Amino acid sequence: MAEIVRMPRLSDTMTDGVVSKWHKKEGDQIKEGDLLADIETDKATMEFESFQEGVLLYIGVKESDSAPVDSILAILGEENEDISSLIKQENNISSTNLETQEVVTQEEKIAINSKVDKNEKFVEIQEEKRLKISPLARKIANEKGIDINLISGSGENGRIIKRDLDTPSLIKEDNIIESLSISSGEAQPLSQMRKTIANRLSQSKFTAPHFYLTSKINVDGLFELRKSLINNLDTKISFNDIIIKAVSLSLSKHPNINVSWGGDSIIQNTEINIGVAIAVDEGLVVPVIKDADKNNILEISEKIKNFVEKAKNKKLSLDELSGNTFTVSNLGMFGIDEFTAIINPPDACILAIGAIQQTPIVKDGEIVIGNIMKVTLSSDHRVVDGSQGAQFLKTLKTMLENPLLMI
Repeated sequence: MAEIVRMPRLSDTMTDGVVSKWHKKEGDQIKEGDLLADIETDKATMEFESFQEGVLLYIGVKESDSAPVDSILAILGEENEDISSLIKQENNISSTNLETQEVVTQEEKIAINSKVDKNEKFVEIQEEKRLKISPLARKIANEKGIDINLISGSGENGRIIKRDLDTPSLIKEDNIIESLSISSGEAQPLSQMRKTIANRLSQSKFTAPHFYLTSKINVDGLFELRKSLINNLDTKISFNDIIIKAVSLSLSKHPNINVSWGGDSIIQNTEINIGVAIAVDEGLVVPVIKDADKNNILEISEKIKNFVEKAKNKKLSLDELSGNTFTVSNLGMFGIDEFTAIINPPDACILAIGAIQQTPIVKDGEIVIGNIMKVTLSSDHRVVDGSQGAQFLKTLKTMLENPLLMI
């Protein structure tokens, strides 16, 4: 009997997936555990194995196409089995769901447009060509510098009211595109990863009140420690490996930084799991070093090397991409002096690492050349205060300037 293989939910935030490659074709005999396809999720591209056996009778999603979670990915069954009724039944269910969603959407629109804000006093404009806007909305638009010609009004007869200025999604996209005056260009479809980066970081930036603290750190001692580790361990150790170890130990001394916003509570994370931002062609992935404070520098180094290799080959697992409580983003290797990073949910903080630069400094009353690195802590002010962030950076600075404290 034919069985449907559905688009799996391969991450906690996945809503749809893209089949980047099929490893089987229609007519192939499939065994349990066989690799069916590579599926691009919002976090990474993952291999999908079959949990069923049978002949691959039908492929529901072509390569490079996207489909919602739980939609038909494939159908397995007996050779030459008739599956037309099964496909028709699924299509009917999908159509019914879409119709139901449309009805709900229309009801919501009617409910929204039927509400009249008693505090809104509309300007009665007689000329049809003139823009209809409430006095309060006009005042807000002027204060925020918003072009009201780009706003689609949701009030009575299309009037622009206060809520339209609080809801960016109501802005007319065609007007925005026209206002950009793009001379030429080709629209590139967003990957699942890029969509998620856009959604999650936009939500983080515009919902979490960010504040930033920057500290200059003399890392002369790191050069000696790194040289000693490389000589004794006979393997390459990066400055980033040592910095992450210092961050994990600093977090253990400041648990009020290793927290998350819980809506109506502060979540105190019991584990120190550090996300490491890694750039890939499609955007950015953040694999996680679990219990980083319990790993030595060599273990951290090996894990990061493994993450980088897997990220390049799109082999990172969901477990490796989940569970972060704090994130480190290092652009120093690209020559960036300093920068501010957007908090990576559900973390409350992210640390941005700049390049190490030789800089004249005063030491023991004399001007000497020192190796200076700037770090910037981005924090969610809902759960972390300035003094807490400053104390964390002070501890981190002490660790990095006196690296033997980490041994």
